[in-house]
Amino acid sequence: MTAAPQHDTILIVDFGSQVTQLIARRVREEGVFCEIVPFQKAEEAFRTLRPRGVILSGGPESVTVEASPRAPQDIFCADIPVFGICYGQQAMAAQLGGEVEGGHHAEFGRAEIEIMADSPLFRGVWHVGQRYPVWMSHGDRVTKLPDGFEPLAYSENAPFAVVADEGRRFYAVQFHPEVAHTPQGALLIRNFVRDIAGCRGDWTMAAFREEAIARIRAQVGRGRVICGLSGGVDSAVAAVLIHEAIGEQLICVFVDHGLLRAGEAEEVVGLFRDHYNIPLVHVRAEARFLGALAGVTEPEVKRKTIGRHFVEVFEEEAGKVGGAEFLAQGTLYPDVIESVSFTGGPSVTIKSHHNVGGLPERMNMRLVEPLRELFKDEVRALGRELGLPQAFVGRHPFPGPGLAIRIPGEVTREKLDILRRADTIFLEEIRKAGLYDAIWQAFAVLLPVRTVGVMGDGRTYDQVCALRAVTSLDGMTADFYPFEMAFLGRVANRIVNEVRGINRVTYDVTSKPPGTIEWE
Repeated sequence: MTAAPQHDTILIVDFGSQVTQLIARRVREEGVFCEIVPFQKAEEAFRTLRPRGVILSGGPESVTVEASPRAPQDIFCADIPVFGICYGQQAMAAQLGGEVEGGHHAEFGRAEIEIMADSPLFRGVWHVGQRYPVWMSHGDRVTKLPDGFEPLAYSENAPFAVVADEGRRFYAVQFHPEVAHTPQGALLIRNFVRDIAGCRGDWTMAAFREEAIARIRAQVGRGRVICGLSGGVDSAVAAVLIHEAIGEQLICVFVDHGLLRAGEAEEVVGLFRDHYNIPLVHVRAEARFLGALAGVTEPEVKRKTIGRHFVEVFEEEAGKVGGAEFLAQGTLYPDVIESVSFTGGPSVTIKSHHNVGGLPERMNMRLVEPLRELFKDEVRALGRELGLPQAFVGRHPFPGPGLAIRIPGEVTREKLDILRRADTIFLEEIRKAGLYDAIWQAFAVLLPVRTVGVMGDGRTYDQVCALRAVTSLDGMTADFYPFEMAFLGRVANRIVNEVRGINRVTYDVTSKPPGTIEWE
């Protein structure tokens, strides 16, 4: 992808941190376009993008190890601002003549820094002599600053928690300003991209819509596009955007695999056929998918089985339509980043149910992926810009494998029916209590556990249902939602009484720490 020339760009050099995406989100929140590029490809990207500024991300390596990742040296000679974060600070120091050592007191988690000197980086945020909470995650630390750098803040275990060479507009922090656990960190990033780098905040969804429509028309011309709808927000927004660009040249195929929540298939069909009048092929393939999943218990095998059959069914339907030269997908920026797996992390497994990065050669079609530049919250904003109903745009994320991975063990039609009823009750009560928009994601899970219970005058031997609801500011870290006991009691009572096959309900109060990419 390449930023439109009229938009200022920030280049983010990725050294492998699992929260690098959060840096991009904070930059985008300021209306500034940015791209994440792995350090191996940063030199080429720097020449191509000609960014107004560069941010060096954190990472798991140690700069004290030979052949550890480095930033292109040209970045430091280009007379543009550079902002190093955690490992990025250490790489910057090492490359500019400072020293970094391992074996010092590590800092992981919450810490406090004290501000020693004023700086444009702190303008309107932090003040000299005051202490502020930050989130640390480092084992090494800078022990000698390069020439021209001065310390701006320190913590108990990091004497150079913030440093700067104001003359060259080089800034570096040992903590992570991008995570929510550094309460005012986003404002530091704002100061860097807007004030220090001088970027305009003109990258809006209205601008993106116009530019995306122009790109789609230029790519497709008079060709036909076939779009696979999954039932989620991403593919729906992509389809509506493409339809606005090329109209009747688009046809949508909705593969109903029988693993969606109650009523979701009807909602998708109604939205596209009735509300938008977009040509839609509704493929009812529940029997095929359940047959393929029979006897399958391992979660990763489930994912790949579902993905494989989805592609096969879609390919069959595309053949019936005929004449389509392009395939549209709702691929998002996190899908692209994680599927590349810059540092060999867990993201390939996480995204294994997505068809990201290519198509079977036999399909002989080219991809149209108009959302590749966007994060999830930006897709929702684009959906609202396109006029999609808020009830649809604001839906909680529900990854591709759907209910199949909410049922540990073998998936059967009976289990799906039980889970749908319990899940529906949970979401009904959340909406009734006015909590839906305060929760990032909520769902029920049918556990592979049977318990003995007494209901009335008889014994039962039924299954256990787990409820999960999480809050998140960024979709990267999560904490459980603190329901009142009266609410949980009401939901549990309804499920036990209204869903035959469940006699126990439990609520999951685990959290996902910083560094988590996605949960299911």
